[in-house]
Amino acid sequence: MKVKKQTTRIFVVEDDPIYQRLVKYVMGINPDHEVTVFSTAHAMLQRLDDKPDIITLDFMLPDMEGEVALRKIKQHSPGVHVIVLSGQIDVPTAVRLLKTGASDYITKDNDAKERLLQALNTIKSERFERAERAQAHQPAALAKPQFGNTILGSSKPMTEVFQLMEKAASSTITVSVVGETGTGKELVAKSIHNNSARRNGPFVAVNMSAIPKELLESELFGYEKGAFTGAMTRKKGQFELADGGTLFLDEIGEMDMSMQAKLLRVLQERELMRVGGDSPISFDARLITATNRSLADEVQRGNFREDLYYRLLGLNIVMPPLRERASDIVLLSEFFLDSFAKSNGLGNIELSKEAKSKLLGYAFPGNVRELKALMELAAVMASNGVVQPEDIRFNSVRKETAFLSESLTLEEYKNRIINHFLEKYNHDVLLVAKKLDIGKSTIYRMLAETAEPQRLAVG
Repeated sequence: MKVKKQTTRIFVVEDDPIYQRLVKYVMGINPDHEVTVFSTAHAMLQRLDDKPDIITLDFMLPDMEGEVALRKIKQHSPGVHVIVLSGQIDVPTAVRLLKTGASDYITKDNDAKERLLQALNTIKSERFERAERAQAHQPAALAKPQFGNTILGSSKPMTEVFQLMEKAASSTITVSVVGETGTGKELVAKSIHNNSARRNGPFVAVNMSAIPKELLESELFGYEKGAFTGAMTRKKGQFELADGGTLFLDEIGEMDMSMQAKLLRVLQERELMRVGGDSPISFDARLITATNRSLADEVQRGNFREDLYYRLLGLNIVMPPLRERASDIVLLSEFFLDSFAKSNGLGNIELSKEAKSKLLGYAFPGNVRELKALMELAAVMASNGVVQPEDIRFNSVRKETAFLSESLTLEEYKNRIINHFLEKYNHDVLLVAKKLDIGKSTIYRMLAETAEPQRLAVG
């Protein structure tokens, strides 16, 4: 079901006239955006009843500190997205603002424009997903999950992933998602949550590798006032905040052994103790974990508790790297290209045949995340609405293989890939057909058209 196009109302709060014009320009590129500019926090706060969707907030305003303004905004309009802009890199302040409710913290440097566009696109994608779910008016009895609405893919590996996600969404089993960086593990977790009986509860994501180990316990379980220096008030942890919903623990393999023991106890008892507290607190949160490494191998190395490993394993979903779902590359490329072009008022942009060939010959070490970045850059570099091979700029650290430097047709590249796999797997047609997700007749036809048939293994 299509969501009706709607105007996005944006407030720009900035006292610097030059930067004010820059932010207004970036926010107003899309004709569906209604941008209102303010030079002071007080003027903006008086207009919050106009219900803005997004606010860009200068951290150093003449009449009010940015953190104070942010708190007032969230108190009045908890659902509004606030992007904080600051002239200084201040990590502790950034972390504090994000915890207070800011959607992003952007430094006013040479990359600010690109960061603003990225933040805007991320926020709009989240709003679209919420609007789509709301418009569907699903009854209490859940409809059949439609993961293809948020995760693109028609390859066999992704079809298998969708089947497992459907089973996960229809139950309360703990889910573990394994995959390389950039394969979309958090998106899988969100999609399972949004299609489960807990979809109206909170989805709380925690990146375990981003939290110092000394702070992890208080971050997950919370703390009481006076528990340690600086604990001025009681604070709920991420487990409590996820009560009634889903808690997503990303990079779970980064947790040290002492914290693993505490997490195991909490999962076994289904109750926690805040740091400095003396009363257990029950919680009801569905757990989904993710890692880019093999926890089974970590258990063998003595880096991960075996009992916790089995407690977390539950239903295991392995996200395939992009190089193993080659038939999805063009589909994803066109989606990212179209989304970025529309968001930035660039009109229709297409991939040339040669550009598709170049993409299909690349290994994508950064997976879907890398492909998205490549397509956004290609959209900017393209001329006359068509992406050419030279517009696709891979990471210079990774060089293309020699055969990609030749000007071949897509069919010729496909034949080279098939021949490569035939050599690699001792001309076992059935195995190669499975690896490439193609019919064995395609291989036989290619051999018949390009060379004399070789001796092939058929089973």
